[in-house]
Amino acid sequence: MSKKNLIIDVKNVSRYYGKEHSLVKALENVSMQVYEKSFLTITGPSGSGKSTLLNILGFLIGPTKGEVFFEGKKMMYDDYDKMAGFRHEKIGIIFQSFNLIPVLTAKENVLVPLIIQKDITEKEKENRAQVLLEAVGLKNQADQYPAELSGGEKQRVAIARALICNPAVVLADEPTANLDTKSAEEVLKVMRDLNEKSETAFIFSTHDPRVIQYAKEKLELKDGRVV
Repeated sequence: MSKKNLIIDVKNVSRYYGKEHSLVKALENVSMQVYEKSFLTITGPSGSGKSTLLNILGFLIGPTKGEVFFEGKKMMYDDYDKMAGFRHEKIGIIFQSFNLIPVLTAKENVLVPLIIQKDITEKEKENRAQVLLEAVGLKNQADQYPAELSGGEKQRVAIARALICNPAVVLADEPTANLDTKSAEEVLKVMRDLNEKSETAFIFSTHDPRVIQYAKEKLELKDGRVV
């Protein structure tokens, strides 16, 4: 069996909010590793630090202490522009509220992350979007608007959008929270299939036992620490 490449290496990361008497330790001395093809859940009760850790992994906030390495490079969170570019290139994000643009079709929503990219032809962009919509089972809904789609279909559009830049990692914050049981099951199967067919790692912050059941790896947090 071939060895999987290490994508993210989190070393002794802590994240604090506030000062002195009002200091909140959202994360305390967390270490973890994420390899290509990972299908990892971050679980724990509300306030355990799941969202904070996901935001650090997505380069949205930096740690107070500790280090994060991505593909062997130490991440410098104080360089906002560089981190934003890196996030665009390497990270796909799926939100529980879908975050689709109502006036754009499914295909146009998928294409949004590629708008600023000049090194890809319009034809290549269109091809990528079409391939991804087909991969998530929405080949025939490409020209429909979000209002015409079910919750599960909207989330599948969001998955295709997250993958359009060929990211190394896809982060999903409670991706099934707004879905009924059938839609959640369909979305999870789509993500698992995409994970198995590519090198992309999927990381979920979740309470949902359905998501946890699909996980290959699990990280549990309690009071900001790894259990």
